[in-house]
Amino acid sequence: MGKFTAFKLPLKSLTKGTHSFDYHLDKQFFANMENTDVRDADINVRLTVDYNGDVYALTFVVSGEVLLLCDRCLDDLHMPIDTRYEITVKYGDDYNDDSDTLLEIPDSDNFLNVAYMLYDTVVLAIPIKHVHPMGKCNRQMSAILKKHRAGASDPDADEFLEEIDAADAPAAETDPRWDALKGLGSEAEE
Repeated sequence: MGKFTAFKLPLKSLTKGTHSFDYHLDKQFFANMENTDVRDADINVRLTVDYNGDVYALTFVVSGEVLLLCDRCLDDLHMPIDTRYEITVKYGDDYNDDSDTLLEIPDSDNFLNVAYMLYDTVVLAIPIKHVHPMGKCNRQMSAILKKHRAGASDPDADEFLEEIDAADAPAAETDPRWDALKGLGSEAEE
Protein backbone atom coordinates (compact mmCIF):
# COMPACT_ATOMS: atom_id res chain seq x y z
CA MET A 1 0.00 0.00 0.00
CA GLY A 2 1.44 3.39 -1.04
CA LYS A 3 1.94 6.40 1.17
CA PHE A 4 -0.99 8.28 -0.33
CA THR A 5 -3.37 5.46 -1.31
CA ALA A 6 -5.91 6.69 1.25
CA PHE A 7 -6.17 9.96 -0.69
CA LYS A 8 -7.32 8.40 -3.98
CA LEU A 9 -10.69 9.81 -4.93
CA PRO A 10 -12.73 7.34 -7.04
CA LEU A 11 -14.11 9.86 -9.54
CA LYS A 12 -15.37 7.45 -12.21
CA SER A 13 -17.40 5.42 -9.73
CA LEU A 14 -19.25 8.45 -8.31
CA THR A 15 -22.89 8.88 -9.19
CA LYS A 16 -24.46 12.25 -9.93
CA GLY A 17 -25.00 14.29 -6.80
CA THR A 18 -23.04 15.36 -3.77
CA HIS A 19 -20.53 13.11 -2.00
CA SER A 20 -18.46 13.77 1.13
CA PHE A 21 -15.09 12.39 2.14
CA ASP A 22 -13.15 12.96 5.37
CA TYR A 23 -9.39 12.95 5.76
CA HIS A 24 -7.07 13.44 8.71
CA LEU A 25 -3.59 14.91 8.22
CA ASP A 26 -1.01 14.19 10.89
CA LYS A 27 2.74 14.25 11.42
CA GLN A 28 3.25 11.21 9.17
CA PHE A 29 1.45 12.88 6.25
CA PHE A 30 3.89 15.80 6.30
CA ALA A 31 6.86 13.46 6.80
CA ASN A 32 5.74 11.53 3.69
CA MET A 33 5.61 14.85 1.84
CA GLU A 34 9.19 15.47 3.04
CA ASN A 35 8.21 18.69 4.80
CA THR A 36 10.56 19.47 7.68
CA ASP A 37 8.86 22.71 8.76
CA VAL A 38 5.70 21.02 10.06
CA ARG A 39 6.76 19.11 13.18
CA ASP A 40 3.30 17.80 14.00
CA ALA A 41 -0.25 18.24 12.75
CA ASP A 42 -3.82 17.59 13.71
CA ILE A 43 -5.86 18.65 10.71
CA ASN A 44 -9.29 17.51 9.60
CA VAL A 45 -10.40 17.87 6.01
CA ARG A 46 -13.93 17.60 4.69
CA LEU A 47 -13.99 17.14 0.92
CA THR A 48 -17.32 17.65 -0.81
CA VAL A 49 -17.62 16.52 -4.43
CA ASP A 50 -20.57 17.78 -6.43
CA TYR A 51 -20.85 15.78 -9.67
CA ASN A 52 -23.33 16.95 -12.31
CA GLY A 53 -22.44 14.47 -15.06
CA ASP A 54 -19.89 16.70 -16.77
CA VAL A 55 -17.60 18.16 -14.13
CA TYR A 56 -16.69 17.49 -10.53
CA ALA A 57 -16.74 20.51 -8.21
CA LEU A 58 -14.37 19.79 -5.33
CA THR A 59 -14.54 21.83 -2.12
CA PHE A 60 -11.95 21.23 0.59
CA VAL A 61 -12.68 22.62 4.07
CA VAL A 62 -9.53 22.39 6.16
CA SER A 63 -9.30 23.07 9.90
CA GLY A 64 -6.93 22.14 12.68
CA GLU A 65 -3.47 22.99 13.90
CA VAL A 66 0.15 22.49 12.89
CA LEU A 67 3.19 22.60 15.13
CA LEU A 68 6.11 24.68 13.83
CA LEU A 69 9.27 26.22 15.26
CA CYS A 70 9.12 29.92 16.07
CA ASP A 71 11.57 31.83 13.86
CA ARG A 72 12.44 34.12 16.79
CA CYS A 73 12.92 31.89 19.81
CA LEU A 74 12.90 28.36 18.34
CA ASP A 75 10.18 27.22 20.77
CA ASP A 76 7.16 25.26 19.60
CA LEU A 77 4.55 27.36 17.87
CA HIS A 78 0.99 26.09 17.51
CA MET A 79 -0.43 27.59 14.31
CA PRO A 80 -4.18 27.27 13.68
CA ILE A 81 -5.24 26.35 10.14
CA ASP A 82 -8.68 27.27 8.89
CA THR A 83 -9.03 27.51 5.12
CA ARG A 84 -11.08 26.49 2.13
CA TYR A 85 -10.06 25.47 -1.40
CA GLU A 86 -12.26 24.92 -4.44
CA ILE A 87 -11.38 23.43 -7.82
CA THR A 88 -13.30 21.98 -10.75
CA VAL A 89 -12.13 18.71 -12.28
CA LYS A 90 -13.12 17.31 -15.65
CA TYR A 91 -11.99 14.53 -17.94
CA GLY A 92 -10.18 15.36 -21.17
CA ASP A 93 -7.52 14.09 -23.55
CA ASP A 94 -4.45 14.94 -21.44
CA TYR A 95 -3.48 16.17 -18.01
CA ASN A 96 -3.76 19.98 -17.88
CA ASP A 97 -3.36 22.08 -14.74
CA ASP A 98 -2.73 25.46 -16.40
CA SER A 99 -5.71 27.04 -14.63
CA ASP A 100 -6.03 27.68 -10.89
CA THR A 101 -9.71 26.81 -10.98
CA LEU A 102 -9.88 23.92 -13.48
CA LEU A 103 -7.96 20.65 -13.56
CA GLU A 104 -8.26 18.41 -16.60
CA ILE A 105 -7.24 14.78 -16.17
CA PRO A 106 -6.90 12.01 -18.79
CA ASP A 107 -10.02 9.96 -19.48
CA SER A 108 -8.02 6.83 -18.64
CA ASP A 109 -7.65 7.84 -14.95
CA ASN A 110 -10.21 6.22 -12.66
CA PHE A 111 -8.93 7.99 -9.57
CA LEU A 112 -7.69 11.44 -8.57
CA ASN A 113 -5.12 11.50 -5.79
CA VAL A 114 -5.89 14.60 -3.72
CA ALA A 115 -2.90 14.29 -1.34
CA TYR A 116 -0.90 17.03 -3.06
CA MET A 117 -3.92 19.34 -3.24
CA LEU A 118 -4.39 18.91 0.51
CA TYR A 119 -0.71 19.48 1.18
CA ASP A 120 -0.58 22.65 -0.93
CA THR A 121 -3.76 23.97 0.68
CA VAL A 122 -2.35 23.57 4.20
CA VAL A 123 1.14 24.86 3.41
CA LEU A 124 -0.24 27.95 1.67
CA ALA A 125 -2.35 28.70 4.76
CA ILE A 126 0.79 28.90 6.93
CA PRO A 127 2.27 32.43 7.13
CA ILE A 128 5.79 32.93 5.79
CA LYS A 129 7.00 34.17 9.18
CA HIS A 130 6.45 31.62 11.94
CA VAL A 131 6.50 33.80 15.04
CA HIS A 132 4.76 34.00 18.38
CA PRO A 133 2.70 37.13 19.07
CA MET A 134 4.75 39.96 20.57
CA GLY A 135 5.80 39.25 24.13
CA LYS A 136 5.09 35.50 23.91
CA CYS A 137 8.54 34.34 22.77
CA ASN A 138 10.91 32.54 25.11
CA ARG A 139 12.42 35.29 27.29
CA GLN A 140 15.74 33.50 27.76
CA MET A 141 16.25 33.24 24.00
CA SER A 142 15.22 36.89 23.58
CA ALA A 143 17.86 37.89 26.15
CA ILE A 144 20.54 35.91 24.30
CA LEU A 145 19.57 37.56 21.01
CA LYS A 146 19.79 41.01 22.59
CA LYS A 147 23.20 40.18 24.01
CA HIS A 148 24.58 39.20 20.60
CA ARG A 149 22.94 41.87 18.53
CA ALA A 150 25.79 44.36 18.80
CA GLY A 151 27.53 42.69 15.85
CA ALA A 152 24.39 42.29 13.75
CA SER A 153 24.39 44.22 10.48
CA ASP A 154 21.32 42.54 8.98
CA PRO A 155 18.37 45.01 8.65
CA ASP A 156 15.85 42.18 9.21
CA ALA A 157 17.69 41.17 12.38
CA ASP A 158 17.74 44.80 13.57
CA GLU A 159 13.98 45.13 12.99
CA PHE A 160 13.34 41.84 14.78
CA LEU A 161 15.48 42.84 17.76
CA GLU A 162 13.76 46.23 17.98
CA GLU A 163 10.43 44.38 18.14
CA ILE A 164 11.78 42.25 20.99
CA ASP A 165 12.98 45.36 22.81
CA ALA A 166 9.59 47.01 22.37
CA ALA A 167 7.74 43.94 23.61
CA ASP A 168 9.94 43.51 26.67
CA ALA A 169 10.32 47.18 27.63
CA PRO A 170 8.01 48.48 30.33
CA ALA A 171 5.90 51.49 29.46
CA ALA A 172 8.10 54.52 30.09
CA GLU A 173 6.73 57.25 32.30
CA THR A 174 6.94 60.74 30.88
CA ASP A 175 7.82 63.95 32.67
CA PRO A 176 4.57 65.87 33.39
CA ARG A 177 6.27 69.12 32.36
CA TRP A 178 6.80 67.76 28.83
CA ASP A 179 3.21 66.47 28.74
CA ALA A 180 2.00 70.02 29.48
CA LEU A 181 4.16 71.42 26.65
CA LYS A 182 2.81 68.80 24.22
CA GLY A 183 -0.68 69.98 25.01
CA LEU A 184 0.22 73.55 24.01
CA GLY A 185 0.93 72.50 20.43
CA SER A 186 -2.49 70.95 19.95
CA GLU A 187 -4.25 74.06 21.36
CA ALA A 188 -2.41 76.30 18.87
CA GLU A 189 -3.72 74.24 15.93
CA GLU A 190 -7.33 74.75 16.98
